[in-house]
Parts: sequence; C-alpha cells; structure tokens
Amino acid sequence: MAETLLFNALREAIDEEMARDSSVLVIGEDVGHYGGSYKVTKDLYKKYGDLRVLDTPIAENSFTGMAVGAAMTGLRPIVEGMNMGFLLLAFNQIANNAGMLRYTSGGNYKIPLVIRGPGGVGRQLGAEHSQRLEAYFQGVPGLKLVACSTPYNAKGLLKAAIRDDNPVLFFEHVLLYNLKENLPDHEYVLPLDRAELVRSGKDVTILTYSRMRHHVMAAVKTLEKEGLDPEVIDLISLKPLDFDTIGESVRKTHRVIIVEECMKSGGIGAELTASINDRLFDELDAPVLRLASQDIPTPYNGTLENLTIVQPPQIVEAVQKMVTLRI
Repeated sequence: MAETLLFNALREAIDEEMARDSSVLVIGEDVGHYGGSYKVTKDLYKKYGDLRVLDTPIAENSFTGMAVGAAMTGLRPIVEGMNMGFLLLAFNQIANNAGMLRYTSGGNYKIPLVIRGPGGVGRQLGAEHSQRLEAYFQGVPGLKLVACSTPYNAKGLLKAAIRDDNPVLFFEHVLLYNLKENLPDHEYVLPLDRAELVRSGKDVTILTYSRMRHHVMAAVKTLEKEGLDPEVIDLISLKPLDFDTIGESVRKTHRVIIVEECMKSGGIGAELTASINDRLFDELDAPVLRLASQDIPTPYNGTLENLTIVQPPQIVEAVQKMVTLRI
C-alpha cells in the first residue's frame, strides 16, 4: 500500500493505461510540457511523446471534435478540460457527436472517449470556474457520467473509463485533488455503473457523490453521537444510476436524503427523486428530501460562496428532521 494524492492516482491510471494500450492518448490545453493545470499529466509527454500527450490550442470545440474523430477510427482519446466549465464550448461535439454517433451509425462506430477534468465549487474561483456540469449532460443520450470522490475510486474508475467503448464524462472535484489515501500495489479496475456503500445504517439513506461524500461523512460523526444511524451511498455512476444498490438501501431504511453540490433545479437529485418515487414510492415512510446548491452563479466572495452549497450542519439538521417525518 502506498499513500497517494488523488491527482497522482489519476496520473497513475493514465500512465498504466497508456503503457498497456498504445491507442490511448491525451489531448488538451497544457497537458504536455506544463503537465496539466492540476498536474494530472505531469511528465507523461517525456515517456510517451508529444503525439500521445498532445498540447492543443485554446479551442475546446475543435480538439473535442478531433477526439471524437480519433475515437471513431480506433484510438482511445482522453480529453482534459483545463476547467470543466470550458467544455460547454464543446457541448455540440459531446452531445451531437460523441453521444450519438454509435447509434446514428447503426453501431458501425464505437466512441471510446473519456472527457475529464476539474469542476465543482472551489475556493473563490468565481462563477465561470465553479461549474457543476453533471446536470447539463445527464439528459444527453449515449453518455456515461461518473464522479470520483477518493484516490482509490478515482484510479480504478478512470482505468475502467479508458477501457470502455462508450463516451464517458469523468467528473473530478477541484478541491479533492490533494486528498490522500493508501492505494493497493496491485492493479485494480472498478465498475463504472455501481454505487458504493460507504456506511451501512438503518435510520435513513443518504445518497451523495463527489465532494459532498466528505461533507456527509463529517455530518455522520455528529449524528452518531446523537445515536442516529444513517446509511451513506456514494452514487459514483450518475448515468446510469445504480438502482440495485439504491433500492436495497431504501427498502431497509424507508427514508431518503439526497445531498449534492449540483443545482437543485434539474439536478441529479431531481432525477433521483423522480426515479425513487416511480420505483420505490411504496417503500417510503417520508418524502424524499433534497439538499443542493442555490440556483445562482457561484459568488466570488468566500462567505457567500459557502452559503450557496450544502454544509455539514445542514445535513445533520436534515437527518434529524427526516427521522421524525411520515407521509
């Protein structure tokens, strides 16, 4: 076991997959000689050359379109967005090309493409650098959406995403890159479509993902002192949702709280709530409760920024309220 930072876990995943498969390459702004804006691709160009770790102009629509074409012809591109918010400039290439071409070609083309990079609300990065794009892309057919939350799952999930024959949007949180964890010395690959049971409990199911996993676990420490026993599930797969794991938990606790950093209107939590009501309504002892970010652009001011996203005390209060609710 070796202690590894999350950004280095991602780098290890890319390095191992590039060594394993010569069709894997990295495309993006400053991914080569600079090593990426968060050093996920540091020094890889020295090992694999400038054509497999390709620095691009500042033109997200162009290099994402190029990556889609490369995937169609047998390569396995990894597109790094310097900031995931910038990839809105490539929305057409991601939605109309990457997501659709396997279907509109009648299966003649596979699109083994990973689009990854930093996102989420950071520390005073401003509105345009604090985007949460999962809500933008969850309605696009043909895409898989994955959110990593620990160094362990970041490495295992990224390796799986690179090997997948479908386009995968791989969400990393800008404030988790320096998270540390001991990783196995042996190779491992994690399933892209499975949630993780982080903590088993009986009182309420808390569904969360990305950075909010850690806010939830901070709240759990307080709840345990009060004698409450929440079950915590890290969704990991935002599309498709793992309803086997979710359903098993809801049938046990009969109460659900969703904690996300995405916006409340039209977010992942909104889809989750609708799906739970469709599939598991008779199992619920209380309405599904959503905790999400304010529906406003993220302020630059640090105090206001903190007020826009869910904090551990709000999660504690929500659980306390939930265990007393009945339909």
